Amino acid sequence: MGFGALIIGVFFMIVGMIVSSRLKRKFKEYSQIQLARDLTGAEVARLMLTDSGIRDVQVVCVQGQLTDHYNPADRTVNLSEAVYHGRNAAATAVAAHECGHAVQHATAYSMLQFRSAMVPIQNVSGQVLNFMMMAMMFGSFFAGSFLPWKTALLIIIACYAVFALFALVTLPVEFDASKRALAWVKTRNIVNPKEYDMAQDALKWAAMTYVVAAIGAVTTLIYYVMMFLGSDRE
Repeated sequence: MGFGALIIGVFFMIVGMIVSSRLKRKFKEYSQIQLARDLTGAEVARLMLTDSGIRDVQVVCVQGQLTDHYNPADRTVNLSEAVYHGRNAAATAVAAHECGHAVQHATAYSMLQFRSAMVPIQNVSGQVLNFMMMAMMFGSFFAGSFLPWKTALLIIIACYAVFALFALVTLPVEFDASKRALAWVKTRNIVNPKEYDMAQDALKWAAMTYVVAAIGAVTTLIYYVMMFLGSDRE
């Protein structure tokens, strides 16, 4: 049942690894060129939050590589050590991007609100899908006695529909955060034209990871939908 989905998953996993590797190389390359204004990522983040009128968000340093994220639950902009302490275009781009999410939160950006509302639904869908996949490993006896084939397919389709929708909603959220970040660093003269191009390129490759994930989720959903439609013709 899941062989085709496995092939799709492996393919997009490999593509995702290639994009992620490219992103890391870009980040490493741009991290070696010091920012003309000599600001750290943390300083850039705090400055952008202040300019945006946001006073209740903290900028904190977290371990790991490319672990940067904004947490709306505790209102923190979490920057990896390389970004927090970095004085380069890559660190500036990432720090400003994460602050872009904080600005989205502060201004009640609808797509971010929708995405946040979907998080618990996606978590439940993931648990249901894991159960279904493990159950299918026991073979047709379990599937046939516990759950009809078509019903199992419909449940799997529903789970992947949630994943696909979540991945698609993530795209405008990420692109908008990057747009806000790039507009601010340019208007505030945080970067010069050359550094701006580096920041833009770094964020472009970061966005590509989400694009690959979205295409993979939609492709997998289509695969199971086609399988369900094919079972109707049998």
